[in-house]
Amino acid sequence: MNDRAEDQKASPLFEGGEAFFDYLQNERRLSPLTQQNYRRDLQKVMRYCQEQKIENWQRLDVHHVRALVAQLHRRGLGGRSLQRLLSALRTLYHYLLREGVVKKNPVLGVSAPKSPRKLPKTLDVDRLSQLLEGDESGPLALRDRAMMELIYSSGLRLAELAGLDTSDVDRRDAVVRVTGKGSKTRIVPVGRHALAALEQWQRCRAELVNDGNPALFVGKRGWRLSHRAIQLRLREWAIRRGLPESLHPHMLRHSFASHMLESSGDLRAVQELLGHADISTTQIYTHLDFQHLARVYDKSHPRAKKRSSSKKD
Repeated sequence: MNDRAEDQKASPLFEGGEAFFDYLQNERRLSPLTQQNYRRDLQKVMRYCQEQKIENWQRLDVHHVRALVAQLHRRGLGGRSLQRLLSALRTLYHYLLREGVVKKNPVLGVSAPKSPRKLPKTLDVDRLSQLLEGDESGPLALRDRAMMELIYSSGLRLAELAGLDTSDVDRRDAVVRVTGKGSKTRIVPVGRHALAALEQWQRCRAELVNDGNPALFVGKRGWRLSHRAIQLRLREWAIRRGLPESLHPHMLRHSFASHMLESSGDLRAVQELLGHADISTTQIYTHLDFQHLARVYDKSHPRAKKRSSSKKD
């Protein structure tokens, strides 16, 4: 164990720390990845407290929190990362208040600097056809196509896809039961191409799966596919298909959302399908849709076309 880790374990700030993470797991029911991010962010806060000789959470005040945000921002931490750190610290103080350890939450009212909004990358319909259509056979190829069809058909997150069991897919009603963020369950429609791909995969799944393993998608050794394995398979598939983009599962989810919104214009429905708790998260896809419409307008509308350079006023 390095000196920094020893110092952190010896810090009074760590006293009762595991009780907080038990609270995140058992009461808040946050995912292991979110808990890991909270732990990493709070370690940044504790390093700052050690530098400032702050020995307990009661002594950390709003001025310290703002100074910490400014320091990390100068060191290159972006707005979204700082927002996540503040969320972790705010949650910690909510817990400490409940336990009577502190008397106020110094994070309330502190906000992170805004980052430029990055629009998610998507594939157009032609690229998706190039990706998904083909005559590959064999269990692994059928599995990979089924995974991609299902993500694009139903807008699944990577963790949602990896966590599916065979019992979660109802082929008769053409739906899939998904466990999303915060252990919330939603029922999502599955399109006919995805259903056909799933049926082909499930016919040969028995060749790979270990007895009693309920996982829908398994690897060569018969165990549930990891997140990393899914990411690598999709990236390799895209390379074989000649796509210039570096394909990742969220690109298919983004494509689903963008295409659904472009066709229906129903933001609330897309929010429900994606499992977003806040509609503001879904609204980013309205920007994608607007970009598409703006391009069509610029090419098509008589008043939008640029005049020929040969014509003069």
